[in-house]
Amino acid sequence: MAKLYIIHGWTYKPEPWQEVIAELKKKKIDAELLRVPGLGTQSDQVFTMDDYVEWAATQIPKGSIALGHSNGGRILLNMLRKKGSDYLSGLILFDAAGIYEPSLKNMIMRKMSKVFSPLKKSKLARKVVHKALRVHDYNDASDNMKKTLTNMLDSDKELDISGITTKTMIIWGSDDRMTPPRQGRKMHELLRNSKLTIKEGWRHSHYLQSTKETADEIAIQYKELK
Repeated sequence: MAKLYIIHGWTYKPEPWQEVIAELKKKKIDAELLRVPGLGTQSDQVFTMDDYVEWAATQIPKGSIALGHSNGGRILLNMLRKKGSDYLSGLILFDAAGIYEPSLKNMIMRKMSKVFSPLKKSKLARKVVHKALRVHDYNDASDNMKKTLTNMLDSDKELDISGITTKTMIIWGSDDRMTPPRQGRKMHELLRNSKLTIKEGWRHSHYLQSTKETADEIAIQYKELK
């Protein structure tokens, strides 16, 4: 069976994915986690979407099957737009980012560094606002990764996935608040060669709640791509 390449989402602790991979290997699925530069690895670079697309293309051989969770899905969709739908033989999107929706939260995240310029010495003030907005990813980020996160959010404005014809399996949690199920339905609508599975009670990062359930579902979708 073809190797499965996994790009994790915006997390500084991707290690729990290794538990999912261990479960997949029990099912005879060879999977590899690709560590996204700047997330869990040291770098002072401010990354653009083009940077991540080129990185992904150097890690994933043409004709492979790949899975992207959250921001990882966003990267893979951008890669297919740039490299062509035939770059991957199959794609699994797991609560993927990439659908642009103007929102107060995203607007505040983009403006955060300017808003907090006078409050840089007050970590408590920043954490209070971050907690209220549930933007922990931003709170945990270094300065260069704050700018990188803004670049990721802004890239959605230009992402047109309607021309992607790669066979795609979409997994979405019904209780996902980060990328709500309506975004999964929109992706399914735009990706003509796709199938959508809504998992009842699952949240945005279900692999943190149950590695076995996550691996079981990924295995089902992976085998449909074979």
